Amino acid sequence: MSISVFDLFKVGVGPSSSHTVGPMSAACDFVEALSAQLPLAQVQRVEVRLYGSLSATGKGHATDRAVIMGLMGERPDRIDPAVISPRIEQLLETRTLQLNQTHALEFVWERDMLFLEEVLPHHPNAMSIIAYGDAGVLYENTYYSIGGGFVVTEAEAQQDKLVLHTSSLPYEFNSAEELLRLCKTEGMSISELMLENEKVWRSEAEIRSGLWNIWEAMHACVENGLKHDGILPGGLNVRRRAPAFFERLKAVEQNPNVISSTFSVMDWVNVYALAVNEENAAGGRMVTAPTNGAAGIIPAVLCYYMKFEPTASDKQVVDFLLAAGAVGILCKKNASISGAEVGCQGEVGSACAMAAAGLCQVLGGTPSQVENAAEIGLEHNLGLTCDPVGGLVQVPCIERNAIASIKAINAAQMALRGDGEHFISLDKVIRTMRDTGRDMQDKYKETSRGGLAVNAIEC
Repeated sequence: MSISVFDLFKVGVGPSSSHTVGPMSAACDFVEALSAQLPLAQVQRVEVRLYGSLSATGKGHATDRAVIMGLMGERPDRIDPAVISPRIEQLLETRTLQLNQTHALEFVWERDMLFLEEVLPHHPNAMSIIAYGDAGVLYENTYYSIGGGFVVTEAEAQQDKLVLHTSSLPYEFNSAEELLRLCKTEGMSISELMLENEKVWRSEAEIRSGLWNIWEAMHACVENGLKHDGILPGGLNVRRRAPAFFERLKAVEQNPNVISSTFSVMDWVNVYALAVNEENAAGGRMVTAPTNGAAGIIPAVLCYYMKFEPTASDKQVVDFLLAAGAVGILCKKNASISGAEVGCQGEVGSACAMAAAGLCQVLGGTPSQVENAAEIGLEHNLGLTCDPVGGLVQVPCIERNAIASIKAINAAQMALRGDGEHFISLDKVIRTMRDTGRDMQDKYKETSRGGLAVNAIEC
């Protein structure tokens, strides 16, 4: 099983990679498979069944809306976020679903969009879609949204397939120990080794161009978050803070009479992370990094590097993302990046480790130091629960990204001060994350039935 860096970094929409991006992709896959088997004109009704975590927090995470967009033939990387609300309102008013934008059929929300308490066996994030015709069921399939926008079908889940890449990589690694051994044997950095693996699927020019485009999408999300203010949707009345914070930071930079110590470099990191995750909470254009719930950490740390490092260039951006991707691959292969599966340690913890590794890489870290940075970043997010208030990716998610961004920078700095030798390996921390997630009660894993989600009684 091989995973590309472009599997981890995908352009999509907010507020959730597992609950929004994955379900939209699954629904679009369903329509494409359906249309390949029969004329869509034969379909009289479509029923959507959401299970487990997709049911428990699906409304707050816009899962239902995402599925409808997918049934209309939209994909998360292509859809204009601005069209979602108008189309949903039109559907609710007319009770008409435009299947793949070509076939109109009746869709009664209360009847055809089902939120079920049942949990299916392979993953907490499960959904089934059924198409009916004159004679009954025409086609049906079950999908699992396994985190970071990754989707597998029922058949693939039964075969334990996470990703469909079966290509043989020149430097395949399934552990950090193997990765470090390969780097030492081949005399390569982690980013160089990752680049060679990526060449199995793309040319070097395509890889560099693609990763630069990912960075530009991340940066655009930061910029959008810094200029959009107001109240976030969902009913918690959470106000966007990034724009006002940003204006205060600019005033300090531009006014020599203001005491500069009022703000620090870390304030810039905070505002970058807040901007991304507020934009995510509003359903804006995002990059999974490796998930939407943790999407602010890597952009915040990379923005910090680009702003304060004089030698920063597009090459460093690519190296950053490649090294970060190596750590994300290890987390994905050996544990999980799904909050519904292992709690927020799998989302924010993995992203913190990835950002720490990327920053350590571009600051000149050796492979051992990069692995150490990732280990520190993940270790100090172990046990982190996923308990979003109101099922919304707002509280505590937005601030949590800012805090983890600072942790990532600190982790990279600590690793660079050492020689790469350390007591606990990244592999052991990833296994611990996996085991902790298995032991964690379901109410703390993206169901909004425990933790802050039930103790924030004033919401």
